[in-house]
Amino acid sequence: MNTLDRYRRLAHAANCDCSVCWSRRELAKSAPSRSMSCEHCRPAQISKVAGRWVCQPASFCEKHRPARRAPKYWNVVYDSGKPTPFVPIYEPFED
Repeated sequence: MNTLDRYRRLAHAANCDCSVCWSRRELAKSAPSRSMSCEHCRPAQISKVAGRWVCQPASFCEKHRPARRAPKYWNVVYDSGKPTPFVPIYEPFED
């Protein structure tokens, strides 16, 4: 246990890419969304409360609420013709 205590509180490197350093960088550069132009809309908020990350989801007014259906072009799937069924071969190939 003594060897772990030496490394436990070491500072991270400046270019550290661990999840702790990444989340600190993301929180530092969080800015209000430009798409939220209405005073009734609220962007999502991520904060640390009592050592745990808490996420409050965004709320939108009726004007800016996303549609319940996907856009029209997502409903169209490429039709390449009649489907080819898979037929398993139960007999071994002849020599």
